[in-house]
Amino acid sequence: MFTGIIEAMGTVRRIQKEGGNVHFTMESPISGELKVDQSVAHNGVCLTVVALEPQAHTVTAIEETLNRSNLGTLKEGSLINLERAMKADSRLDGHMVQGHVDATATCIAVDERDGSWYYRFRYLPTEEHLLVDKGSVTVNGVSLTVVEPVEDVFSVAIIPYTYEHTNFKNIRPGDTANLEFDIIGKYIARYAKLYSGR
Repeated sequence: MFTGIIEAMGTVRRIQKEGGNVHFTMESPISGELKVDQSVAHNGVCLTVVALEPQAHTVTAIEETLNRSNLGTLKEGSLINLERAMKADSRLDGHMVQGHVDATATCIAVDERDGSWYYRFRYLPTEEHLLVDKGSVTVNGVSLTVVEPVEDVFSVAIIPYTYEHTNFKNIRPGDTANLEFDIIGKYIARYAKLYSGR
């Protein structure tokens, strides 16, 4: 379980393909504190640390993960948002995040407004993937508030701190981002579907 509050950014240093899997090795300020078998969210995707080097760690993404997220688009030098699993005795500063990417979205606009940035995304909505105005959504692992959701488009507002400390500063129109919808909304949508007889 995660909170959507990014701890650090990692830089991809090595990408190795092995069958349908891809091993990503990256340097980060928290790599030296990690342990093998530890769960870490990478752009919102929960992955297991499989190997360690000084100030670097390696994770493996299976083919389905690559197809359902933006990890398959990473290149050497790409920046990745990182968050370790939350502690049971910590404050929940963002919202409850599972690290399971539900869908991807395409950035369609970036607007700077008086020192903050508004990012607009388009995605394929489904009955299970609900967005409500002022609700929560995770974009590339970052817990954010939904702004102006309309059909298949929504916005998020990024303050300067988030802009500087996450890979939002590298997102441009046309780029793909990972989405995880609010777990409470997903349960409500599922129950509504079950009890409506559909």
